[in-house]
Amino acid sequence: MQRKIRNFTVLIEQDEGGIYVAKVPDIQGCYTQGKTMQQVMERVKEAIQVCLEADKEQPPKMKFVGLQQVEVNL
Repeated sequence: MQRKIRNFTVLIEQDEGGIYVAKVPDIQGCYTQGKTMQQVMERVKEAIQVCLEADKEQPPKMKFVGLQQVEVNL
């Protein structure tokens, strides 16, 4: 069986404790965390594989368009 290579956009944030949190917007519920960028990137690859194997359904192919910050007065 031939393996396919897919690219996924990963959103990485850092919490107040310095832990990196990675989320994959194309796959619902797919996220992980790590103490370093290297660790979180290794873990997010594993998380993507686990999520796709568990779901058995391929996520829709999305094209990353951009990232914006919005300022809101509260």
